[in-house]
Amino acid sequence: MADVDFKILAGAESRDFKAGDTIFHAGDSASEFFVVKNGTVEIRLGNRMLEQVSENGIFGEMALIDDASRSATVVALTDVRLVPIGQKQFLFLVSQTPHFALNVMRVLARRLRKANQLT
Repeated sequence: MADVDFKILAGAESRDFKAGDTIFHAGDSASEFFVVKNGTVEIRLGNRMLEQVSENGIFGEMALIDDASRSATVVALTDVRLVPIGQKQFLFLVSQTPHFALNVMRVLARRLRKANQLT
């Protein structure tokens, strides 16, 4: 399945992490999700790798949608540059660019289908 396009956020402020850095842990509180500008991160649940996310991919989006704590841990596999998207920016993007909202829903649907195949 093709990656969705989050290039709309290419010019936004970013944060850098080194390979091996933990971006967040399962159970952490959350106020933003991330778009990978460069590099690759790994989403982990315990010792199990759930997914790798690379350039223009997103992670942590569930926290902004359901207002719950982080459901997994994310670690930088390579040096990464991430674009954080807070609640206000997320709501603005969803309201002003329906294509952005559709792309987030596609990511959620793809992850749900993958999780269903594992059970």
